[in-house]
Amino acid sequence: METRLWLVERTYDDKGLISLVYATTDGDAVRRIERAPIAVERSGGVTAAVDADPETLEPVDDDDLQERYAAEAARMVERHGPEETV
Repeated sequence: METRLWLVERTYDDKGLISLVYATTDGDAVRRIERAPIAVERSGGVTAAVDADPETLEPVDDDDLQERYAAEAARMVERHGPEETV
């Protein structure tokens, strides 16, 4: 069974790669994805949520980061549908 994750962070590095962090609604686990801008464009953009196998998730050990991710995930749930491009 897959777990729904919500976009909580998007950053750009000096090489132009887009780093996306999707988290569970409690902020306890994340999936990090790096994509080239052209790949994001070709795929139709970045969605508000993704589904992932729980075994592929990384734990979030920092309490402050967990809180921040949980708050951002809750905001995304309230404002966007899972398939919506953000």
